[in-house]
Amino acid sequence: MIQSPTTASDAPKSIIVRLPETRNLKTIHLVVFLLIAAALVVLPFFLYPVFIMKVLCFAIYALAFNLLLGYGGLLSFGHAAYFGMASYLCAYAAKNWGFSPELAILTGCVVGAVLGLIAGSIAIRRQGIYFAMITLALAQLVYFLCVQAPFTGGEDGIQAVPRGHLFGLVDLADDRALYVVVAVIFFCALLLIYRVIHSPFGQALKAIRDNEARAISLGYDADRYKLAVFVLSASLTGLAGATKAIVFQLASLTDVHWSMSGEVVLMTLVGGMGTIFGPIVGAFIITAMANYLAPFGAWVTVIQGVVFVVCVLLFRDGIIGLLGRKTKTSL
Repeated sequence: MIQSPTTASDAPKSIIVRLPETRNLKTIHLVVFLLIAAALVVLPFFLYPVFIMKVLCFAIYALAFNLLLGYGGLLSFGHAAYFGMASYLCAYAAKNWGFSPELAILTGCVVGAVLGLIAGSIAIRRQGIYFAMITLALAQLVYFLCVQAPFTGGEDGIQAVPRGHLFGLVDLADDRALYVVVAVIFFCALLLIYRVIHSPFGQALKAIRDNEARAISLGYDADRYKLAVFVLSASLTGLAGATKAIVFQLASLTDVHWSMSGEVVLMTLVGGMGTIFGPIVGAFIITAMANYLAPFGAWVTVIQGVVFVVCVLLFRDGIIGLLGRKTKTSL
């Protein structure tokens, strides 16, 4: 029997369908990036710039955590250690060593990376809840170190941190100038994480997350990839903590407390774990609740708990995860 030549209709559907889908997805992501950029320009006219800067700092924090949990499959209960210690060292470097703001923030990133390398080297030897408990234990060691160390200022923290002049030119004492700097830092961090997620490294991370044994059988060194994403996540967390110290001119025990680790988990899950833009939405919601519900005092924690339970029950994939599922796009 003579077979007819293969036509376009006989070709694998993946060739015909997936390429246009990929192009459409990139277009959607480009539109979202443009909307975020537009929002960064417009929001200061409607909201207090310092509040927006706080949201952006926590958005970087949540994005860094989501990179570890959502794409690396590693649940850390100790990210406050990198956030808080970077905040302390950035504040100390700016106030006592006279570092310029860019060098002080860079110092925070390096501190986060070093702590991430140390903690990650220990924690990746275990998996699951044991991994999470090790990160929590290490974070508590850092917390008690900050309580006792003279340079942290104890309960008072490091106050009156000078914002300084960026590159010796831009005076960051002006909230508007500082807002532009923080917005640029946030957008660059978002672009970096987006690039990592869509790189071969990011694809390997997803493979290890989904089926580690199979990834190892294909020749991937799972522990090396885990350590790399752990250090990268800790570095970006350090960036968030250091930037926050410059914005509020303060580094305190709140930044290194275990509740800060729980807060970033809440942001990630509410926005959408394993999504690109979900942590930004989660950071905005949780930060806005803490800010505008402050008159309720300790009840803010209860309200956040109720919101978390509702989101878990109604939006199991998070707000952006649900939106992506409804629109059948990866957000």
